Formats: sequence, C-alpha cells, structure tokens
Amino acid sequence: MINVTKTFFPPIAEYQAQVQRIWENQWLTNRGALLLELEEQLTEYLALQQSKIIVMNNGTIPIQIALKLLANGGEVITTPFSYVATTAAIVWENCTPVFVDIHPDFLTIDETKIEAAITDKTTCILATHVFGNPCNIEAIETIAQKHNLKVIYDAAHCFGVTYQGKSIFEYGDICTCSFHATKLFHTGEGGALFTKDADLFHQCFYSHNFGHNGPLDFHGLGINGKISELQAAMGLSVLPHMKEIVNGRQTAVNYYNTHLDWNKLKKMQLREETIWNYSYYPVLFESEADLLATQQLLNQEQIFPRRYFYPSLNTVEFSKGECMSISESISSRVLCLPLYAGLKRDVILSICNLILEA
Repeated sequence: MINVTKTFFPPIAEYQAQVQRIWENQWLTNRGALLLELEEQLTEYLALQQSKIIVMNNGTIPIQIALKLLANGGEVITTPFSYVATTAAIVWENCTPVFVDIHPDFLTIDETKIEAAITDKTTCILATHVFGNPCNIEAIETIAQKHNLKVIYDAAHCFGVTYQGKSIFEYGDICTCSFHATKLFHTGEGGALFTKDADLFHQCFYSHNFGHNGPLDFHGLGINGKISELQAAMGLSVLPHMKEIVNGRQTAVNYYNTHLDWNKLKKMQLREETIWNYSYYPVLFESEADLLATQQLLNQEQIFPRRYFYPSLNTVEFSKGECMSISESISSRVLCLPLYAGLKRDVILSICNLILEA
C-alpha cells in the first residue's frame, strides 16, 4: 500500500536514548529539559533572527491562541483553500470567517481581493501559506498596516521554507506551524507558534500554560497547549535527519516533474524568492471527472493519493459563505500525489503511467 505520505521514523535506538533521559530526569511534561533543548535546536535550525518559538501540543492550538489574542471576536479575513482547522479555529473562537478567493496559480489567498472584504468589524487576516508556498506577504502586510489589522499566518506546511532570505516564520504578527506525524518535521503530534513581538510572546506563552504566573498566580486566561517530553524526544530524534528527509522528497519531486505528462495536468506555481521544502506534490486536473477516474485507478493498485484541500471551506456547513469560484474549482480538481523520503522511483513511474492511462 502506497499512501499519500509516510511518517519518518528515526532509528529506534536514537529515540530510546532520548526517552532514557526522561526516565533519568523523572520529568514527563511541563516544559522539561528535552522540550527546552528542542526549542533551542529549532531556533538554530530555522535560523530565526527575530521570532521566538513556543512548541505546543498540536498545530491548531497556536492558531486558536493567536485568534483569542488578536481577533477580538471580530471578522477574520481568510482563505477557503486550507485545511478545515484554519476556519474551524476562527468559528471556535467566536469570530466570523470572511472568505476571499485564491490565486489560480499560487493557490494562496488573492491579495488583490482582500481590501474589498474589509469592514468596520474586521480585526485580523488569517492567511495560509499553501503546500509550503508563501502568500504575497508584502501586499498583505501593506494592507494590514493601512487598515490597522493584525496578521496571522497558518504555515502548517512550511517547516524549513525561506522567503526573501529568511525563515517564513519571521513574518506576520503570529505565525504557526504543525509538527503532526504527516509533516516534514514532526513530534508525533505537535506544533509551534512564532512571534517577534516580546509583549505578544509573553501573552502567547502564558496563554498556552493555563495563564500561569508561577504556581499560585495568573497573568490571564489560558489553555493547555503544552507538549510532553515524549513528544519532544521524538522531535530531537527526527531533527538530525532533516537533510535526508528533504533530499529524499526533492528527488521524488524531480522524478515526478520529469515523468508526468503535463499536457493535461498543471502544477502549483512557486512564489519568487522562495526556497521550498518539498512538503506536498499537488497536481491539478482539467476536470473533477478526470481526477476521480485517476483516483479510482490508483486506488485499485493500492495507491492512495489525497484530495487535499477538499472541499472548499466556504461550502462547509458551519462556515458557509459566498461563492468562491476559483477555490471551489481548484478544490474539485487538485490531488496530492504520494510523496515522502524513500519513495521508490519505480513506484513513482507506475503512478505517472497510471495517471496517463486514466
């Protein structure tokens, strides 16, 4: 069986060595030594210049904390082309999602349509860097400053991505990432929040720890966003293998690029000045019928790509909005092909041939 991705498992002896430290420390959670070390190593690996990191227990809690602190229950301009967690977090935090359609080539929010969606209730822009492809950050920042709005970036797919020479996590008031088991870098289940504002970092930090200011006092309202030492141990075991993981994915992407028939397929266009991380391999079909026929043929051969993202979030019951024609069209025609380090060339060639056959 070939799935859309495959979790990277570090050598078990390396993970066991990290777990042994937990037993020696007798410290299982509440920001122990392994988590502190992981945050230090991630800061160095990502070459963070201004932003500080808080590693958390998943990739959705950082978005919820960001919205709680910045959106103030207002209207949040966002993209309909993202994982459901992006919009669900807006609704969960008692804010109102206001959808703006996407760019047909970059697949990110269309920055030229944002201003038309701004009202006196708008407090925030929550944009997704799709499949590791950055939004038009300069345009979004300009709009936000003009209208006094906060900017949150959902960068769940962006571990290791750089834009204009620096980490993608350096942009926005708050940026978030997922460390889920399916991601490039993972802690089994986890995520992170990044911000370069010292006061905001302080708010985010206590917000993810029940609001604590020491054991008997509280800075303010909080939630449990902490990660355990067992998860930190996984992160410390995976991080040394990032070059192997990225290079393996790059090799697979290059092989797809060479062997797919591009007469009836289309690729996502990467934004200029981006160093990509090879996180996903989305292809666009001419029609949903072509996609479904291809998916069926691949499934028959025990190959399971994923319709990602589907459906367009403006059509989901709890967040229904106006028609987003480009997002709805893209969502119906996009398929993420299997991609992970170690994916064999003969398997990729079989996938390419089956797509051509379909």
